[in-house]
Amino acid sequence: MVNNMYSGTKTTMQKNKQVYPVHKPYGKGTSAKPGRVVWSHNPKSVKWDGKGYWWKTEHFNENIITEMIQKSIASLGGKNTAKAGWTKPFQAQNKRRGNGKKKYKKGEKIAIKANINGSGVFDNDNSGRTKMSYTNPVLLKALLSSFVNDVGVASSDITVYDVSHIFPVYMVDMCTKGELERIHFVGRNNGVADKKKPVNWSYSFKDATNYLPTCVTQAKYIINFANLKGHSYGITLCGKNHFGSFINGNEMRPPEGANLHQFLTMDKMGVYSPLVDLMANYELGDKTVLYMLDALVYAPSEGDNITGDNSKWRQSPFNGYYTSSIFVSQDSVAIDSVGADFLMNEPAVTDENYSLKNNATVENYLHEAALVKKAPSGNIYKNGNGKRVVNLGVHKHWNNPDSKQYSRNLGGKERIELVKVN
Repeated sequence: MVNNMYSGTKTTMQKNKQVYPVHKPYGKGTSAKPGRVVWSHNPKSVKWDGKGYWWKTEHFNENIITEMIQKSIASLGGKNTAKAGWTKPFQAQNKRRGNGKKKYKKGEKIAIKANINGSGVFDNDNSGRTKMSYTNPVLLKALLSSFVNDVGVASSDITVYDVSHIFPVYMVDMCTKGELERIHFVGRNNGVADKKKPVNWSYSFKDATNYLPTCVTQAKYIINFANLKGHSYGITLCGKNHFGSFINGNEMRPPEGANLHQFLTMDKMGVYSPLVDLMANYELGDKTVLYMLDALVYAPSEGDNITGDNSKWRQSPFNGYYTSSIFVSQDSVAIDSVGADFLMNEPAVTDENYSLKNNATVENYLHEAALVKKAPSGNIYKNGNGKRVVNLGVHKHWNNPDSKQYSRNLGGKERIELVKVN
């Protein structure tokens, strides 16, 4: 059993390998299917022998990955096809923002926040030749193709961005051919700050002035396309993905210029989290129509090289092979809650990442986000435009690492539901 509920010491693991303290569901589920997280797992999507660079396109089966996306989107919307499934997230997003149940309208711009953290980390190298992690190029191409073919978005209306990093040139080339030829890529080398849209934090601290990029402020919809991976501070999922969504005077390390890391290293619960401000921001989280986790090949931490040994998971159904998965949701808190459970309860993760092992305080931001109406820290979170935030999604942990079931899987209402598609 759990020895403490965040008493200031590290939380010990339960007999069933659970680490996070058990608690009732926090917050309320969002999306067309409230609290739904869809998990697609197919070992045949990855065929890497563990040697060389993980990102080589021949290591992945594009047809299978395309099918995984199509089935995931269909399931997320409760439909039989991706084309029908895509209508539901857009309708739910517009209804939530008071725009009725409108579908996607041709000409509306979409910005996709990728996680290119491992590419060109310390310089402007755009070769992508690193063993560190970044967005899977084959998965990105499949997602872009789905927007063009299933949603009907013109390629010229799509921008893939990460304004704190450099996109590999091979990735840009493969994702701008044929039907995708007019898609835009915006990195730190060509990102433009919208000086009329500074990031306003709901907590007072000293930092550089941070501006959102024009590709975000001009977009109607945002896609938060993050990685499932560990971090030197614990975990990095959809919440932290927006550390690459602002521009300030620190070109190479905008989050350091923003002075944000101080809030991620406390190993405490009940403290302010800038991740919640980003999740709630009216130009970021409030525009997001889809959250997605790239979990095809896992990285123990943002600075670790991915190898055939450290990226294979032991828990079922992975059983010594790559994670070979993607996750999608419309609930930012729910998808990160699921990601946090997978990470914390995987021995291959915690054996490699000691900042995560037995450290349940890495979920502080999930408690702050789910309980945002009355956050444990006492902080009053606003949406960056003066409006107080009252709900961001639902947070709960699974029943155990074996069956991986959540409240709605077990008959509860308005809580997390993990739906697996093969």
